[in-house]
Order: sequence, then C-alpha cells, then structure tokens
Amino acid sequence: MSAGEVRETVRRVTAALPGGGEERQGQHEMAAAVAHAISEKRHVVVQAGTGTGKSWAYLVPAILSGKKTIVATATKALQDQLANKDLPFLATHLGRQFSFSVLKGRGNYLCLQKTAELGDDSGKLELETIADDEERLAEVTRIVKWAGETDTGDRADLDFEPSARAWSALSVTANECPGAIKCPMGDECFAEAARQRAEDADVVVVNTYLYGVHLASGGHVLPEHEVVVIDEAHQLEDVAAHTLGLELGGGRFVALARALRGILADAADAAPIEEAGRRLEAAIEPHRGRRLDPASLSAISTTLAVGAERISRAIGVLRGVKPPPGPAAAKKERAMKAATSLAEDIAAGATPGEDDVAWVEGPPHAPVLRVAPVDVGPLLAEKLWRHHTAVLTSATIPIGLPDRVGLAPATYDQLDVGTPFDFEEHALLYCAAHLPDPRHPDYEPAVIEELAALLRAAGGRTLALFTSWRMMRLAAEKLAPELPYRVLTQDELPKPALVRAFAGDESSCLFATMGFWQGVDVPGRALSMVVIDKLPFARPDEPLAQARRERAGPAAFRAVDLPRAATMLAQGAGRLIRSATDRGVVAVLDSRLATAGYRWDLVRALPPMRRTADRDEVEAFLAQS
Repeated sequence: MSAGEVRETVRRVTAALPGGGEERQGQHEMAAAVAHAISEKRHVVVQAGTGTGKSWAYLVPAILSGKKTIVATATKALQDQLANKDLPFLATHLGRQFSFSVLKGRGNYLCLQKTAELGDDSGKLELETIADDEERLAEVTRIVKWAGETDTGDRADLDFEPSARAWSALSVTANECPGAIKCPMGDECFAEAARQRAEDADVVVVNTYLYGVHLASGGHVLPEHEVVVIDEAHQLEDVAAHTLGLELGGGRFVALARALRGILADAADAAPIEEAGRRLEAAIEPHRGRRLDPASLSAISTTLAVGAERISRAIGVLRGVKPPPGPAAAKKERAMKAATSLAEDIAAGATPGEDDVAWVEGPPHAPVLRVAPVDVGPLLAEKLWRHHTAVLTSATIPIGLPDRVGLAPATYDQLDVGTPFDFEEHALLYCAAHLPDPRHPDYEPAVIEELAALLRAAGGRTLALFTSWRMMRLAAEKLAPELPYRVLTQDELPKPALVRAFAGDESSCLFATMGFWQGVDVPGRALSMVVIDKLPFARPDEPLAQARRERAGPAAFRAVDLPRAATMLAQGAGRLIRSATDRGVVAVLDSRLATAGYRWDLVRALPPMRRTADRDEVEAFLAQS
C-alpha cells in the first residue's frame, strides 16, 4: 500500500460523490501520512482543519492496509457520521470489500435477563425506586414492549429518550454483568451480539471513553486490533485520566444493597451495605468541589475501610447461596460481580498512588469521590503505544499533546495539513478590546450590552458560548425579553433537539456552555456568528488542572493552562465555518485576547481569520453575510 495508491483511491472515491466532489490537498497529504504510519508501524499526529475530510483520510488507508482498526471518537455526532455516512459510502465505492460495526459500552444495551425478571420479586425491588413515578413506569413499559421488537437492543434505537432511572432498571453496567457464560440469556444478549459483530468487523467505531475503559481493563473490552485512530484527539488526555482513574459514590452501595435483597434469605443482611454508602456520602460531602489533602483522604479511607469490611462479609454470604440454575443464579452472579468490582475500587480509592490526585465532585445529594492519574503519559505508553499503531487527529492539536500523552519523540511523525476553507475572506475575528477586564465588576453588564448590539447586527443567527452556566442564564434573562429573536438556552432541550431547533429557525440565537464548544455542526446562514464570553481558562481550583500545575512548576501556565485555553478557544471558534460557502464572525468579549502577553499563542491556534477591534467593521461584515 503505497502513498500513491492511497492518494489515487481517495481521488476515485471523491469522484463518486454527487457532483463529483472536489480535490482537497490536505486530505491527500493526511491519507499518505496515515498509510506511511501503518506500513512502517509508526504513530502519526495530524492537525486537519475543518473541511479537510479527515475521516476518509484515515479510513481509506486503514481499510486498504487490511489491518483490524478501531476508530475512537469523542462525540456522538462524529460516531454517527462515520457509521451512517462515511463507512457505508466507502463500502459501496472503495472497490475493496470490508465490514464495519459500532460498539458501545454495555450500559447502552437492553439487558434481556433483567427484563425477563421484572415479573418476580427481585424485579419489583428493581422498580421500587420509580414505583411512585407514573411517567418513569410508563417508560419502562414502553421499553419492555420495544424489547420484543428490537434487533439491536441499543438505547439509541428507541423512538424516545428514556430517563436514566427507567433505563437503569432494564440495563446493566460492566461492573454488574457477569458475562454471557454465567447468564441464562447469554446466548441472546444484545451487548454480546454487538461485541461479536465487532470481533468479525474490519473497522470498529467506538467512543474514546470506551477505548479508555478498554485500556484500564488490560485490553479485555474491545477486540484485538492492530491500528487505532483517536479522532478528536485533543480530548485524549482528559478522557484517559477519567477512565484510568475511578469514582466512588453512595449510589453503587445502594444498587448493591438492592441486588442483595433480591437474593439473600434475610433482606436485613443488605442494610449494612446501604448504610456504608450513606456514611461515605456524609464523609465526602464537606469536601465537594475540592481536592483532598492527605488528612482528609485518611479520614475518608477509614470510612471506606468500613464499607470494604461489610462488602467482604456480604461476598461471603453470597458464596453460601446455592440457587438453582436460571434467573436466581443470574441475580447472584450479577450481585457477586457488583460486589467484587466495588471492593476493588474501594481498595484503590483508599490508597491513591503518588501520581494520583483525589477530589470530590457532584451535587450535594450525590457527591462522588474521584481519583485520577495526574500524568497519563506513562500509562498510555505502557498500555497503548507499545501495542498498536496509532493515528491521532483533530482540527486542533494542543501544544505539547504528544509529550503529555506519552508518545516518545522517535516513535511518531507530526504534520498540519491546514484547511481548504478561505477563512481570510469568509471569517472575521473580533475582539471587544474596549470592554473591562473580566475580573472587573463592570464586566458583566458591559458584556450584556455588547452582546445585545452584536445580536442585533447579526439579525440573531448566533451561537453564544459561555464559560459558566451562571453567565449564560444571566445573559438569557436580560436579553430574551428585549430581542426580536428566539433565544434558546442549553437547559431547554436535549442537545440534538436544541441544535435542530436552532438550525431550523434562521433568526434564532442559542446560548450554551462548555458542552457546545465542540460537536455542533450548523452550516449555512443560521449560524453566522459565534460569540465567546471569556477566554476558556480552567478554574484555578479545578483539582486535576491544579495538580498538573504543581507538577509543571514555574512553567505551569504555558504547559497546562495556555494549551487548554487555546484548544478550547479554537474548538469554539470552529463552530462558525462549516462549509466552503459559510461566512461570519467570531466575537470574543474578553479584552485579554488583544492585550495579554500570551495573546498570540491563542490567536495562532485559531483559523487564519482577518482581525478587528472595531464593532462598526463587524456590523458591516455581518450585513453582507
């Protein structure tokens, strides 16, 4: 598989597009680089701007190589694009037979065993948590009916979005499932069927979180593979920290207690487990939102030791239960798996390693203890880079990413293939340099006034991205009654429905927070301006970032904070130009982009847009967009 063969194949497939498609030099450069990486068993890191066609640039050489490939994506939108558009098109036009599948985490699939158990006593126990909620019970009824109709059991195939409480009554997590061999419904299991399809496929699409879980498991979640593509690789460091760490909350103790009540002859034997969960919540709640110091962690570890002792006792009781083959045996196996998984996490959570950071997050009623590695590089070097050829790609590759994720300099190539879009002609970067510093008390009212003027100049048509929920809600509260445009906010609808509503109403505005800085694709006039309220620096007290700063020492700002802010800013700005004909403005309402000594590090991370600090120029540009 030579670079020339790959380039020619990309040209031929592009010509099969409706209208013949168009040549994209960056796509050809990336495809050749990926082909070289696979043939030479080297890693490659590629920055490929919007419009490059990076999915074909890695799919075509991966398929032509004949090597089993996993593609890990950070957003559902890209996963859907690959599974429903790119891969089916290539299957028809590539001229090479191959198979592909999508694999999700076990909790995304309906559990037929739990569904079958709903009619018995333990099934009723499962429904106790929603017994007084008619809407949730109605959802369970709909899901049970769907269970007899679906071929996949995939939650995404439902014609409605079930609540977490209803879905959890009919699904299992990896921490509960004992596996097909120990389950009466193992031969019919939807999750096992999806895994088998993945085993048989040449290309498997997963999300990056599941790939991280696979690494944390020692390689037991996904099929054996030779090549892995990490798309949206700018998120790899944080996803790896999350999945290679752990989280503990009272909910897992409650779930285990509920499972035990359905099995043990004396239901009272489950009460100490539930009480241990309440004790854990009481111990960690005062630390919510904070990093744990050694003294606090020691006190929490004492509480965890009590929980561990009670779980050990419950496991001993479970081992003495000898149910007949069938549903009762399946319940015992699920309870045993949940108990042993919880015991393992308690042991790890009670004694974090020297390279770990521990903190507490979550709402007041459900605090969660989190432990994560400060530096994921050594773990990824051990678990990933030694074993697979990796392609890391994103529209924005953060400064220093290869080093932070543990790629040794001699093992990878890196390139930037640019973007085919004419940003200098079609996009304008506006910094409201006249606004007060974000730390000044006059900043918020000045931002509201500036935003109102910009929205009127754009005629709506704006995605406004905020760095906090509070500021988003304040802006919506002040501006929605004054503007002649519909103002949508992130908390109104699920993300897909919200994006559809915004795209379908050309004059509307969408106010959103960090979850919308990436994965939003609205080409055309409906999105003609992206407004960013502040430079997206991490909070000073964010535990993981704080620990990384300490490790970096005097270089912390440039090594930790600046790369993250530059990447997030570029991702937010990247929502604007999504097609060759799009035009519009990126407006940053933070004067530091024009005045701070580090401003050029941020500007260089953005597409090559013309720049201005003159709102009159912005209004004239928008009038032509």
